[in-house]
Amino acid sequence: MQNYLDINRKLWNAKVASHLKSDFYFVDEFLQGRTSLNSIELDLLGDIKGKKILHLQCHFGQDSISLSRLGARVTGIDLSDKAIEAAKDLAEKCETDTEFIVSDIYDLPNVLHQKFDFVYTTYGTIGWLPDLQKWAKVISHFLKPGGKLIFVEFHPVVWMYDNDFTYVQYSYFNDGVIVETNEGTYADRTADLANQEVNWNHSTSEVLTSLLNENLELKSFQEYNWSPYPCFQHIEEVEKGKYQIPQFGNKIPLVFSLVAERK
Repeated sequence: MQNYLDINRKLWNAKVASHLKSDFYFVDEFLQGRTSLNSIELDLLGDIKGKKILHLQCHFGQDSISLSRLGARVTGIDLSDKAIEAAKDLAEKCETDTEFIVSDIYDLPNVLHQKFDFVYTTYGTIGWLPDLQKWAKVISHFLKPGGKLIFVEFHPVVWMYDNDFTYVQYSYFNDGVIVETNEGTYADRTADLANQEVNWNHSTSEVLTSLLNENLELKSFQEYNWSPYPCFQHIEEVEKGKYQIPQFGNKIPLVFSLVAERK
């Protein structure tokens, strides 16, 4: 198989234009000052004024810029050069000093030479990574002693199902690479896009063990029976800003969050 990084970079480069104009990312409102951060991550972050934050897999930088607006000094990184180009443009329009770098996560220690108070990564990130131990190593590398990982992610239970949530299609565990071609994008299902994508499922135990193995101490772990995003098929808003899959209601977790501190 062609290098997964090349395939996924092409995939994410193709998404940028459609995402920038989608309601999902509300760019016009964002330029007027609307935050892209949700209650889950805001509660975990607390007061970040003056803190140094490394944002992994930042896409076109809305969360990075939102963190900057709260007074943090933020560096956002992403695999997609098109996304980083858009992020720099957005930061300029928002008049923040957010820094953006094009890099694969695993290569980042060769590119960036700083330590941070927080590493921040959220929603749909680790599925693009084959090796969580390497991921955790990179996080540990960039955190100052006492620094914290703030991590919010879609729950691995969600990725077991087919797109219509009618049957279990995939393993809960990391049983190897999943290669697919999907049409459209979660931000715009009608977008004229059809690119190959390469991803992996990661169980909760794989996530936690990888962090514990890298001298990171778990400070909190929570699960939520709702998603702040309408990014799955047939999802419905059950309360303002809270979405559930109708056939599951409040019975399964859609998101989890954790805070881990570097010892």
